[in-house]
Amino acid sequence: MKTVFPTEVPAGQILPDNVVEELMADDLLPEYDIDYSQARPNRFAQRKTAKTITLDPDVDSVFQTDEAVNTILWALIQSMPQTAYRKTA
Repeated sequence: MKTVFPTEVPAGQILPDNVVEELMADDLLPEYDIDYSQARPNRFAQRKTAKTITLDPDVDSVFQTDEAVNTILWALIQSMPQTAYRKTA
């Protein structure tokens, strides 16, 4: 049986049920079948580096912007002994 593509069917022509079922089973042309097992991550996509934290509602009401939160956190970090916040590699 010859494969019939939708673009080859004249407008208004009624197709037999078996042809319609064949068309509905795989609506992509064979050259568009993608082997996802060989897919790789997009090296150009941006990496997410920001972390999100949730503040308690009462703490959130104290700060107007994220910059204000960061300013206070940096002040706290600088007041701590260096060994308390230094990452160990």
